[in-house]
Amino acid sequence: MVKELKKEEKLSYEEFRQQRLEENRKRMESLNLPKLAQSLRTPPKPSLMIAIDVERTRRVTYGKGRCSKHRDLSNRVYASPQARASAIEKAEALESTLEEEFPTFIKPMLQSHTTGGFWLGLPVDFCKKYLPRKDETITLIDEDMDESPTNYLALKRGLSAGWRGFAIAHNLVDGDALIFQLVETRKFKVYIIRVNE
Repeated sequence: MVKELKKEEKLSYEEFRQQRLEENRKRMESLNLPKLAQSLRTPPKPSLMIAIDVERTRRVTYGKGRCSKHRDLSNRVYASPQARASAIEKAEALESTLEEEFPTFIKPMLQSHTTGGFWLGLPVDFCKKYLPRKDETITLIDEDMDESPTNYLALKRGLSAGWRGFAIAHNLVDGDALIFQLVETRKFKVYIIRVNE
């Protein structure tokens, strides 16, 4: 009798399991899961891959204008170590003549500041001591008193948006040395020492 009950229980369990399997198969078919699984096993058609590459290229080229393929880099100037040192020396001489009441620092230009990523990192100690602790607009004033607003990113301690326009407008190149003089809380007077002069 006990053996017969166990046999019935096993049979009912097996029937229940088969019923569940059939229900799951129907659910998967209603959701098109077998076709989806099959499509994942086969590689995408070449035309689809080309479309994806075109879209990726469009985002890089037109998204933020960062694609260097479309930027004319033929006019890049690479400063020699001697020319770079000379520009820094001239900048230090000019810096020593400026009013001491306004804090200053010298920033030698690199390709990434003038033709590449257009990001200008500022000295950490200077930022901690004199610049705002949150993102602000900082104005750069050139020697002709023309003003250029830039975005100062406090956490990254550097100039972002607006710096590119300033660098291009002033034809900055690798090796130029800039003196930044903080004349107001959010204003720098910028003196440019050209590497090729």
